[in-house]
Amino acid sequence: MPSRIADVVGAANGTNDPHELAAYEADGVRPSAAARPGAPEEAAELVKLAATEKLAVIPTGARTKLGIGMPPARYDLAIDTTRLDRVISYDPGDLTVSVEAGMPLAKLAAALAEHKQFLPLSVPFQERATVGGTLASGVDSPLRQAYGTARDFVLGMEFATGEGALAKSGGRVVKNVSGYDLHKLMLGAIGSLGIITRVNFKTFPMPATTRGWLAGFSSAEDASDFALRIRQSPLAPQTLEILGLRSPAILAAGHLLEKSEWAVAISAAGNGRVMERCAGDLETMARGAATFIALDEQERPALWQRIREFPARIAEESPGAALIRLSVLPTKVAEALRMLQGVAAENGLPGAALARGNGVIYFALLPAKDGAAELPRIAQCAKEIFAAVAKNNGSAMIPWCALKLKREINVWGAPCEDFPLMQRAKQAFDPHNIFAPGRFVGGL
Repeated sequence: MPSRIADVVGAANGTNDPHELAAYEADGVRPSAAARPGAPEEAAELVKLAATEKLAVIPTGARTKLGIGMPPARYDLAIDTTRLDRVISYDPGDLTVSVEAGMPLAKLAAALAEHKQFLPLSVPFQERATVGGTLASGVDSPLRQAYGTARDFVLGMEFATGEGALAKSGGRVVKNVSGYDLHKLMLGAIGSLGIITRVNFKTFPMPATTRGWLAGFSSAEDASDFALRIRQSPLAPQTLEILGLRSPAILAAGHLLEKSEWAVAISAAGNGRVMERCAGDLETMARGAATFIALDEQERPALWQRIREFPARIAEESPGAALIRLSVLPTKVAEALRMLQGVAAENGLPGAALARGNGVIYFALLPAKDGAAELPRIAQCAKEIFAAVAKNNGSAMIPWCALKLKREINVWGAPCEDFPLMQRAKQAFDPHNIFAPGRFVGGL
């Protein structure tokens, strides 16, 4: 197999060295080989080889999110897309850019900034993450409050299917609406349907001015109510985040809050008049808050960077932590936070909460040291949270946790009613079941 990989990508871009392959481990499972294609066609040829040899493949980028999902049932070949790092085309006037999947987000951001534009992909591990890995992992951004998720600004995509064919979906311009948006199935599928090779984005102008505020509260209910009132007001914040329990301390914001256990962090963008109107309205709405401060030009970007990196900071704070992601209606955030607090307290575990204004909640269970002794309690908490969220028609999964927990509980929870459709999509895109087998929902 190594010689056939070398025929496709060149000897310098393939390896079966165990020490090098250690970097590609997924939940302790190490592949037999890794290859770095330099063109989409090479990626497709590698998939053809894998299909012929019945090799299980996991697409990788910078590997910052390789731990998302269940342990692979099989893993023979890592296809590393980091050589696919070029800007294919960029039309600043049309607000569109086309890039290869291995393009680092930081490199793309720098290219767009030269034309005073940006992509609202403010995600964890920003300095190392790649475009393809970010989209495949499905992680979201604080900026989704104003700009939506990647589904809203990915215009089109090229990807290699399980038969080694390069398929295209969508287009390269905003007004292109022909065909089906099949590429949206790739978003959040953690590489179980194909290998993303190129992506077309809609870009956005950088705002003239950005400002930020922080309001402190004594309870989750008060913080959630304030955030909901902002969401229902004429204001259009860029970001709207609720921080609670240990989150303010983990995000180094506790000194700003006069020991309030809960806080709402708001940012807004626009011209000077818009900012003044926003500041006045927020101050009026926050009269019931224990603390309300305008963040200065050093505090604001630093705090939002730490909010963006919340999963990474949780891992640093507590390597054995389990970070659970919930999606509920914005009107149900207070109820969900109350439930999370109760479940953690009943099981004797401290927690840290970060909730977006649109109903996405990240809740970290923080055990002592590596969490081995608390593993049964963490698993019990997760099961109770999954059950409570499902009962209220929400959804939950665990994007980051220790491998030991994955042996106790499925991080995706129970499959939903649409699982048969997911199975059919898997069969259509990956008929040989070579892409990340066993890692996605229901063992897909």
